Amino acid sequence: MDGNGRWVSGDLQHPDRDPDRRQLVAQEQEPFGSILSCIDSRVPPELLFDTGLGDLYVMRTGGTAVGPVVTGSVEYGPMTSGTPLIVVLGHQRCGAIKAAYDSFREGNSLPGNLQAIVRALRPAYRQAVREGGADPVETMARAQVKLAAKDLRSNEELAPLVDKGALAVVGAYYSLDTGKVDVLDGAPS
Repeated sequence: MDGNGRWVSGDLQHPDRDPDRRQLVAQEQEPFGSILSCIDSRVPPELLFDTGLGDLYVMRTGGTAVGPVVTGSVEYGPMTSGTPLIVVLGHQRCGAIKAAYDSFREGNSLPGNLQAIVRALRPAYRQAVREGGADPVETMARAQVKLAAKDLRSNEELAPLVDKGALAVVGAYYSLDTGKVDVLDGAPS
């Protein structure tokens, strides 16, 4: 979050982005966090948290949709190198969430494998419909973050790490307008 503060203020340090760091991590990595975020080109986790080479495992999917391969990728850091943090990062004006929302509302399927993203986002759509709100797409995007984080916290492999305090799974939301990341749930105490 300190790195995000630097991103918001423009006082960037650009840490761990030089040949010395490249040499240091060439043989082994020990990222301090894993980020599951959207594929959106405006939401690059390494930049908006002002981090560098070897600092984060980053997985990106449309609308932070989760399936077995993505879950396995998220499990990798905590299970192989003890990475203590997972952040599920949604964002404002998410195109994948809007496309899925519109697909559900209009009863239309999206072409190709885009429909797999829509299916993965169905629980978030249902929650957004129940919750209502001024902007149902934003409600759905926030719901997806919370649901994905909850699913990861209760995951068979990750739950024991969460229970013993070795892993925090945090849901967070990025504002395209301000650059600020807000924690929605799961913040470690």
